Parts: sequence; structure tokens; C-alpha cells
Amino acid sequence: MEVFLFYNMNENINPWRVLGEREVYQNHWISVTEYDVLNPSGGKGIYGKVHLKNLAIGILPLDENLNTYLVGQYRFTINRYSWEIPEGGGYIGIDMLESAKRELKEETGLIAKEWTKLVDLHLSNSVSDEAGAIFLARGLKQEEAMPEETEQLVVKKVPFAKAYEMVEVGVITDSLAVTAILKVKILLLEGRIK
Repeated sequence: MEVFLFYNMNENINPWRVLGEREVYQNHWISVTEYDVLNPSGGKGIYGKVHLKNLAIGILPLDENLNTYLVGQYRFTINRYSWEIPEGGGYIGIDMLESAKRELKEETGLIAKEWTKLVDLHLSNSVSDEAGAIFLARGLKQEEAMPEETEQLVVKKVPFAKAYEMVEVGVITDSLAVTAILKVKILLLEGRIK
């Protein structure tokens, strides 16, 4: 039984009121804006928003034997090593699929014949407007990887079941990777992909 609680809300009306705004930081990838606001209860406050100038693109490559490819790298922002799916930034205004193909080739050297969009998502909508998409890549062919100069990557081919286990036990925590792996697990259980 589904229960929906409605608190006299209209989904089309923004309950936040902006009184003023100022950009406090900007670089090639992000800008940070601080807003003076009246919150939904009418109280004064501030709200910070991180604007991402690119889209987040994730790719879950899956071969005919249900192996996938994980990318490991040290992430500066969380100060730890992270196992992820191949992912990166896609320019706004460029087809997301083209960005996905580029990222997969750059990070793993893989070329895919079949592409399926799995999901559109917002990565951290309480502080950021970052939007993204995740694709499933099938019909894989190995070529040479071409990572960016800022990337020191380790690529590991693992059974998809192992990647799912890494999510279950908390080894994989990256939001794109977790979402992709859980979505593909559901599609496998439902028999929608084999």
C-alpha cells in the first residue's frame, strides 16, 4: 500500500523567495552563488548553490559474460581512493551519448556497439544543480585508453556480481556508480538484459 503525505503543497510554486544574490567563487568548472532568502516558513537566511558547468556522464560497460569495468582513482575532494564506473564531464549543449562514448574510450579504451540510457539524475540537489546521465554500453571492443593528464587511473575488469557486492558492502560509494550498478542489477533480475 502506497501512502502519500501532502502538506498543502503545490509542486509548481517555489516556496523560496530570493532577496539578493552574489557570486562568491568561479573557475572553469564551477561557480558558487550565495543567496539571501526567505525560506518556505518565512524566515530569513542564506543558501549557497554550486553550479556545475558540465554534465556528469557515467557508463556501465557490460560484456557478453556479464563482466564490467571499474575505474579506480584517488579523489581529491573526499581524500580517499574511489572505485567507480567510467565517468566524466559532458559539455552542456553536446549530445550526452557522444560525451559517454568519449569518456568510455578515454578511460578504458573500450568502444561499444550498443548504447542504452539507463537514467537521468541530479547528483546532490540540496547544494548543487549538477545534472547527469548514465548509459549502459554493450558489444564491447578493446582499443587503447587515452586518459586525461590529470587522471591516474587503474582499470579493473570484474564480474558484474563482484561490482554489485562492492556496492553492498560500501566499497563503491560514488553516486553515479552506485546508481548504475543498482539499476543494472534490477534489469538483470527482471530479465530485461542478459
